[in-house]
Amino acid sequence: MKAEGRRPALPRTIWMLGLTSLLMDGSSEIVHAVLPLLLVNTMGASVLLVGIIDGLAEATASITKIFSGALSDYWQNRKYIAAFGYGLSACSKAIFPLAATPFMVFAGRFADRFGKGVRGAPRDALIADWVAPEHRGYAYGVRQALDNAGAVIGPLAAILLLQLYLGDVTPVLWWACVPAILSVVVMLIGVREPAATEPRIKHHFPLRLSELRQLGRPFWLAMGLLFLLLLPRFSEAFHILRAQDVGVDAAWAPMTLVVMNLVAVPLTPLAGIWSDRIGRTRVIALGFALLVLSHLAMVVATGPMLVWIGAGIWGLHLTFTQGVFSALVADYAPAHLRGTAFGVFNLAAGIAIFVGSAAMGLAWDQLGASVAFALAAAVNVAGLVLFLLPRK
Repeated sequence: MKAEGRRPALPRTIWMLGLTSLLMDGSSEIVHAVLPLLLVNTMGASVLLVGIIDGLAEATASITKIFSGALSDYWQNRKYIAAFGYGLSACSKAIFPLAATPFMVFAGRFADRFGKGVRGAPRDALIADWVAPEHRGYAYGVRQALDNAGAVIGPLAAILLLQLYLGDVTPVLWWACVPAILSVVVMLIGVREPAATEPRIKHHFPLRLSELRQLGRPFWLAMGLLFLLLLPRFSEAFHILRAQDVGVDAAWAPMTLVVMNLVAVPLTPLAGIWSDRIGRTRVIALGFALLVLSHLAMVVATGPMLVWIGAGIWGLHLTFTQGVFSALVADYAPAHLRGTAFGVFNLAAGIAIFVGSAAMGLAWDQLGASVAFALAAAVNVAGLVLFLLPRK
């Protein structure tokens, strides 16, 4: 798909959605930065358990998205479903500082990711409702860049707060509640539904076989290939643990999240623009080639430098995939099934990340970190080869 002319000025709602994402992701990354350390160092959990908790939490979000996306199509309203999801995630943040066992941590992660699942598909469909097809990559790239900015600010805040509170995780987790609440306020005040340009037609509820068939064979084939690609893109918690594994102090291990997202922030909108001009497939393939390099850096890492390099390359991988995935889904989906299409995609992604995270944790416990990352690289290469095979 080619973009014609100059880049347009994006609607205000796109920027407000980006700011909402920045605040909520900043909150979530404060939590995400310290939870692996809390689980492993304080609660004595295994790396496998960390992988299962993170994988199940992400799978919960993805399963929820298919229903929230379908409801946003059926009710023809996306804003308030998304706002409800942001509210759930904000409320869940209060569970983490009260957690005394891995089960309580899982309960918090489950509630947080359930909220993410409720908001994700309607929010992404709302962007497509506001932006012309030839500029979708740019719009999704901007929102994702602001999300990544939150993912830089969150771990940095976690590191500073850990220093301030002398390594005590509990007050750090209480601070995560503040940006979460602000994100809900921005969503309610700043985001609008687009004005209807034609009479609204009441369709059947989308989660029916007859409706799902309307997504078409190319969409379902793309979802299968993306599932294979996402298997080795496990939870980022493993990067924090890898940093600690090679000698980085626990209080500084979340710097891996800062590095990967700092790389992604300025480049993600450009990757979206590039995908508008040369096509989504090439950009996504480049992103997953970079993921192979990131895994290999983690395989050979014996000190902090290669861990930071691997995290930076992971950030480049995110640059060329996250926003472009969303644009690809929007390209395939008919307008009245956009929310459902995003739900299907996120369900496939969540299952893949759950399976990948659990497998990564098991391989790490049984075979060691280097072998685990090497196996991930091998799966990554196989998925990339299948993705690039010619298809009719």
